[in-house]
Amino acid sequence: MGSTESKRHFHARHYAARYITGPIRSLDPTRRHIPVDGHDEVSPGRTPLHPSLPTHPWAVHVWRTRDNRKGRHAVAVDPDFYQHEQTVSSEPTNTWRQALLGMWKMLVTYPVWDVSYDVAVVFTIGSLIWVINGFFVMLPVVSPSSAFPGESTWGGGFSALIGATVFEIGSVLHHHAQKGYLVSPKPPAPSAHVAGGEHQRRDDASQQEQGPADWESRTWSWWPTWYELRTHYIREIGFLACSSQMAGATIFWIAGLTALPDIDKHFSRTAENSAYWLPQVIGGTGFIVSSLLFMIEVQPRWYIAAPDVLGWHVGFWNLIGAVGFTLCGALGMGGTREAIQYALTLSTFIGSWAFLIGSGIQWFESLDKYPLWIGDEGRQLGDLSKEPTAA
Repeated sequence: MGSTESKRHFHARHYAARYITGPIRSLDPTRRHIPVDGHDEVSPGRTPLHPSLPTHPWAVHVWRTRDNRKGRHAVAVDPDFYQHEQTVSSEPTNTWRQALLGMWKMLVTYPVWDVSYDVAVVFTIGSLIWVINGFFVMLPVVSPSSAFPGESTWGGGFSALIGATVFEIGSVLHHHAQKGYLVSPKPPAPSAHVAGGEHQRRDDASQQEQGPADWESRTWSWWPTWYELRTHYIREIGFLACSSQMAGATIFWIAGLTALPDIDKHFSRTAENSAYWLPQVIGGTGFIVSSLLFMIEVQPRWYIAAPDVLGWHVGFWNLIGAVGFTLCGALGMGGTREAIQYALTLSTFIGSWAFLIGSGIQWFESLDKYPLWIGDEGRQLGDLSKEPTAA
């Protein structure tokens, strides 16, 4: 698989763009910095903020592969420019006030036509079901006097099957949302962060690169062609993460099915390990891999964390949840001793809450379509009249 084929097929993406970076050199870039048009303009009567860098960009559109899947359009504005100029019309979104407004939006906004929103809500519902499952299986262990007949067997078994099924649905939606940019309608015009519509013009940059004909000729595709798979998707971190997640959820669903009491009670110890505990380990491992890839996707380098990015926190909390679910399966194969039962139920309980936190952040992220922050991305690009060094 050569990079030339990938560039030829996806000529309108970002392969030949300037200022592109990625955490893993052997895979596709995941971030591109696009200077906003008119970066060297200043208000009448004002002097340039950076005389030594006359072409220093005052605002940068930050394109990420994750944001591209979620329909998000991020802009970073130079701190000095934001402080002194009046052309920035929006408050930065990384403030407590904007965070509270975002939480309120989660309660009153329901864009069900947005696949990224649907994925987040489905995973949140699935995580809530797993939290309920955690109570069903945990309470009889820590407080036997509060247990009622069928609590851990029927209650835990049915909630595990429903939770695993919901996770499978969410993973399928998430996997197909990876190719969301193949939808033919043009993206809706955003509310510009920058006066004069600068942000809006940059949001349409990828459209202009492709051209109207390309956009009109593209339609939704549930599955990539073999050519698309081997020339592009196999080198894209987001696709690998979504594929790992879907594979893990599919295998994990087997454990949800075999958790039903009418099935579980007929198993020998070996059969139980093979049909119930082992799918949890394999499926949980798939979740671990996908969570790590989702974190790496938004990082500047594979070994440098990115706690200032919402998507990184989604991957982080899902990683904790995945480790909890995997430990549950691994401990379950160790026997029926009381200490083991306590440890595996605790790991499921903690993991379900971690998944719920991650899903909630993902829900918030799906509604935060136009993030704006004050940062030095423009200064890092330096003089736009010079050729940048390779990232």
